[in-house]
Amino acid sequence: MSRRLLVLDDDKHVVSYMADNLSAKGYEVTGVTSPKEALARIERESFDLVITDVEMPELRGTELLAQILARKPAQLVLLITAFGSVEMAVEAVKAGACDFLAKPFKLEALLFAIERAFKDRELRREIVRLRSTLPLEGTGELVAKSPAMRQVLDQGRRASRSQSTVLLTGETGTGKSAVARFIHESGARRSEPFIELNCAALPPALIESELFGVKRGAFTDAKEDRPGAFVSAGAGTVFLDEIGELPLEAQAKLLHALESGKVRPLGTSTTLTLQARVIAATNRPLEVLLREGRFRPDLYFRLNVIRIEVPPLRERREDIVPLIDLFLSKVSARDDRPLVGISAAAVKRLLAYGWPGNVRELANLLERAVSMTDHDTIVPENLDFPKSASPVNDLLVQGSAEKLPLAEIERAYVRRVVEDYDGNKAAAARVLGINRRTLDRKLGP
Repeated sequence: MSRRLLVLDDDKHVVSYMADNLSAKGYEVTGVTSPKEALARIERESFDLVITDVEMPELRGTELLAQILARKPAQLVLLITAFGSVEMAVEAVKAGACDFLAKPFKLEALLFAIERAFKDRELRREIVRLRSTLPLEGTGELVAKSPAMRQVLDQGRRASRSQSTVLLTGETGTGKSAVARFIHESGARRSEPFIELNCAALPPALIESELFGVKRGAFTDAKEDRPGAFVSAGAGTVFLDEIGELPLEAQAKLLHALESGKVRPLGTSTTLTLQARVIAATNRPLEVLLREGRFRPDLYFRLNVIRIEVPPLRERREDIVPLIDLFLSKVSARDDRPLVGISAAAVKRLLAYGWPGNVRELANLLERAVSMTDHDTIVPENLDFPKSASPVNDLLVQGSAEKLPLAEIERAYVRRVVEDYDGNKAAAARVLGINRRTLDRKLGP
């Protein structure tokens, strides 16, 4: 069934030109030269798209736009004018036009604008609006819809009531830093400083001064007094990320500070009382480092009082959709790129991916998607997955993580192929090397 277009211009030659050319492209076109006649036709009939000039003696196109949308709020309206400007284009789109085209234009530009309008409409019909799936109240940037992550937050709340050290374990990018901050903000220390140090990023020569402070002149580069993390934190929290990267010598001094409750800045004989609570995190199994002699057993036991494992994203897939909402909201607000949402097809791809980089990878991918989209909706084409990632591998990772039966993995793969061929079962069956009857059986009910 061809799409119906209503073309309006006070110049009958322009109407005739557009009507003839668009009809030749397969559209069903009605041409009128009067805005009042156009409004009457719109009230009586249904049009997929209205194309109207802006400057007309009887009624300006922007005023006509307002009247059309008052009658049919979902009507697609494309404005055309010889007096185009960026300001006018912005105002027209804000007022509800689907696009804006300035004269003179080539027929190809008009056809492109028409098809883009229809594509945008289809996208809007399948948009997943995610505003009802915001993170749990009081958890900041942490999302805990999944049972696995709810358990983490429950353990974090319990840990916040204690003064004991906490060891957070889990893969890179799972959100251990956010969990550490959640523990800090859930307890009595919430009004005190939260100081974060990445042990892997500290130059070996500066580790001690970064942790415990330094007096000016203690060494060549000590140009001024610096308090160090433990003193800066006061009665707050010191979060030591990637604790497994701390050299053995620094481990011994950290252990002494934790056990004695005292720190001594470099270049001074003065000792200061340690008031801060310590939370450490590692993405490497400390037990392996213990066996290899690269981590002190006494420091390990001193840190491993309360241990919380932060699960990888592939084991908490219920959190993916609310995380999508969280990151899209943040990035679009930061970049002043208002988004309506994300298409259902894009959400399917995000849910099927294995996420080896966990939450951090999801955040980075969505940030790129917001930058690359030409629409107010994220679509699959905007998702720049790593070249090494393949749908088959993603499916296997998900199946292995969720311990799915082979038949279910096979069914998921068959459905994926059918989706890739836009529901064309005959084409999908040829690719899979099976007949249609077998395909229908494997798809299941």
